[in-house]
Amino acid sequence: MSILEDLKMQYKLGGIALKMIYWNIGCFLVSLVFFYQYKSGVFEFPNWVALSSEPMVFGLKPWTFLTYAFFHDGFFHLLFNMMVLNFASYLFLTFFSSKQYLGLYLLSAIFAGLIFALGFNLLHYSGAIVGASAAIMAILVAATTYSPLMGVRLFLFGNVKLWHITAVILILDLMQFRLENSGGHISHLAGAFFGFIYVKLLQNGTDLSKIVSIVLDFFFNIFRKPGTPFKKVHKNYKKPVEKPISRIVVKDKKQQQIDEILDKISQSGYESLTQEEKEFLFQAGK
Repeated sequence: MSILEDLKMQYKLGGIALKMIYWNIGCFLVSLVFFYQYKSGVFEFPNWVALSSEPMVFGLKPWTFLTYAFFHDGFFHLLFNMMVLNFASYLFLTFFSSKQYLGLYLLSAIFAGLIFALGFNLLHYSGAIVGASAAIMAILVAATTYSPLMGVRLFLFGNVKLWHITAVILILDLMQFRLENSGGHISHLAGAFFGFIYVKLLQNGTDLSKIVSIVLDFFFNIFRKPGTPFKKVHKNYKKPVEKPISRIVVKDKKQQQIDEILDKISQSGYESLTQEEKEFLFQAGK
């Protein structure tokens, strides 16, 4: 199995968190090709990708309230964000569904973008932002709000409470608010606030992620291929011919092996599979 096929299989079998990480990495690779200035060594994102604080810009390009949350302006910016996203995603998905995860990620990015644009205009600043930090903070704070006393084991620090980790990250954001990247810190805190509000509303019976589900279902139905027209079928009620026992046995063994591999993935992750198991699963999925 080639590396590309291996990655495709991981994406296919992975959950929503892995898919989100793949999307962020994919957008970073695209930005390296189109937006990285190799002479100066910096990224220059166009205003149809990055979120600008200028009303005349984001008003004409409203999609940037989402696109900015999938691009990063450096490798270490991406690496740190994806590490925290992986950590926060595991915690969030312990309690909530994949649809709620996706809904929170997208809605918090939009909310944080709106607060960033409003804040910069009130402060008479001008700038643009990229990065998934606001959405990641929303996911982390949402999990913390739901289960603040959840134990987490950290290297060198041992067992700590989840709220301790979240509190340290928020305090660091507040300490750096006036030092540098003010726009980024505004969006981070806005994302954290949205994650808190999201869980509180959810506990009261209001699931904001349903908004995203309804919108996505609407567009999926538009682009879905028309179904095959219904045809009336006259059934033949003759006694069915029994299939050879050997054929059924082969099918059962194959399905049993697939089930065992999927169980192994759910318990230990895709990377725990042997090369033979990956090959078998890839061939079975064709």
